[in-house]
Amino acid sequence: MTKKDTSIVFFHEKQVRRHWDDNKELWYFSIIDIIGILTESANPRKYWSVLKTRLKKEGSEVATNCSRLKLMASDGKMRITDVADTESLLRLIQSTPSPKAEPFKLWLAKVGYERIEETEDPELAIDRAMQTYFKKGYSREWINQRLKTIEVRKELTDEWQERGVEEGLEFAILTD
Repeated sequence: MTKKDTSIVFFHEKQVRRHWDDNKELWYFSIIDIIGILTESANPRKYWSVLKTRLKKEGSEVATNCSRLKLMASDGKMRITDVADTESLLRLIQSTPSPKAEPFKLWLAKVGYERIEETEDPELAIDRAMQTYFKKGYSREWINQRLKTIEVRKELTDEWQERGVEEGLEFAILTD
């Protein structure tokens, strides 16, 4: 993976500020930017403040789990803003009452349903992975080789665990 940094991505031609945390290996996204896109609010900061208060009253931990980072503001200065990792951000989208959030909510429900199906029939996860690789343009031969490689790696890591190699730095070095 290439070095990631503080950057901007575009969603529906609107900017979303984000920051890559090397230690946690997570992206953090500006909540204000996401709220602004989903609600088209004239004041997304105020909207987020009201939503945060409502979520806390409902007992949701989502707002509590959000962090604060300095990101580049529209005036070119680094300013502290609320950010969320992908998991928290998806939960916030579920809590945002907006027609623009509805497609995300439907998608999240679909993905959740698929994961529940996969717990009952794990072969579905393999089928979905293959379909995803096909959609990305990989050949059947490449996909089969990739699945075999994953299986061999799993057998190898299982053997290491049986022999006492613990997950962490030692494990990461061996699997790299």
